[in-house]
Amino acid sequence: MISRIWHGWTTFENADKYELLLRAEVLPGIHRITGYNGAYLLRRDAANQEIEFLTITQFTDMVAVKAFAGKDYERAVIAPGAGKLLSHYDERTAHYETLLTPAEVRALASRASGRHRVI
Repeated sequence: MISRIWHGWTTFENADKYELLLRAEVLPGIHRITGYNGAYLLRRDAANQEIEFLTITQFTDMVAVKAFAGKDYERAVIAPGAGKLLSHYDERTAHYETLLTPAEVRALASRASGRHRVI
């Protein structure tokens, strides 16, 4: 699995509107891409009165990433309407091979705790 990581920043005034756009339209809309596995959306107060958003979208492989982002797959994909809410953003994204997911870590922990039980 491939995790695609991207940062965008909004003003405090635009943060809730931007979050709603991501929740209601942008992230659910990616489901049309074969190989899209879902996303994480993170938010935090950043310096200079800004709100930082971090998205981690997950795809089965680079073929799926390219189906989403195009030939220049590291280029940021900014949804219509989102650009006016962002004060600035990463123009390029980073892609990582996903080694463990939360579900896989829980499974590992479950197996490990089972081996340490005293009978």
